[in-house]
Amino acid sequence: MLVKRKPTTPGTRHRVDVVNPELHRGGPEKSLLVPGHKKRQGRGYKGHITVRHRGGGVKRRLRKIEFKRTKLGVPAVVKRIEYDPMRSANIALLYYKDGAKSYILAPEGLKVGDEVVADEQAELKVGNALPLKNIHIGMTVHNIELRPGKGAQLVRGAGTGAIVQSKENGYVTVQLPSKELRLINENCFATIGQVGNTEWKNRKLGKAGRKRLLGIRPTVRGTAQHPGAHPHGGGEGRTGIGLKHPKTPWGKPALGKKTRKKRRYSNKFIVRDRRQKV
Repeated sequence: MLVKRKPTTPGTRHRVDVVNPELHRGGPEKSLLVPGHKKRQGRGYKGHITVRHRGGGVKRRLRKIEFKRTKLGVPAVVKRIEYDPMRSANIALLYYKDGAKSYILAPEGLKVGDEVVADEQAELKVGNALPLKNIHIGMTVHNIELRPGKGAQLVRGAGTGAIVQSKENGYVTVQLPSKELRLINENCFATIGQVGNTEWKNRKLGKAGRKRLLGIRPTVRGTAQHPGAHPHGGGEGRTGIGLKHPKTPWGKPALGKKTRKKRRYSNKFIVRDRRQKV
């Protein structure tokens, strides 16, 4: 549910928040927190900046999410729905019948007290996980594996969902949120339903300070920079980028140029590219 704040301050004048009264108001399950997790500040495994404009932000704890549903056939009860500062989707705390606990992505429509299970022949209801070969055509799924047993890699963001299109020769054709049609092994697990927190993309932070709390630093336009610092910079007065194509600070094409490797192994599983018009 979207709530527009009263403009009592400049920061709340355009602020729109996503409010869910069902969210747990206490802290997370301590046994499911990752110890020693540190911020990456936009840096890769070599310590070089791979994503610009990242840094700062409030201190956050990483939750262990069960992307690979390993407890096959063991039912679990949804104890509570929680906010996760590391992702756009909300998460659900599960209590298994054997005493174990875990977090999963909370799909739309999952309530506290519901029972979910991951199994080959599980019932086709929201929150249950089962192989794609046992899911009916036309159903919406999320949390999809790319290789059997590896754990979910696709369709994990808030409000996203994929549609099962067809089945043939051991593969299932799935329409991803980007409208790309992709072949996925029929033994890969997927979870029934659409990822919850669907209004997440419609929120408005209201002020720059909230952006900084999320760990996102300011971005300076290329046209506002010195010509030695950016190809769009320089010129007398306010100028555009000129007649040339938009470029990155390093002179590479910024828009439209394809960067996907032509001989990538997974290319053969793409039935229709996401850029093709339907």
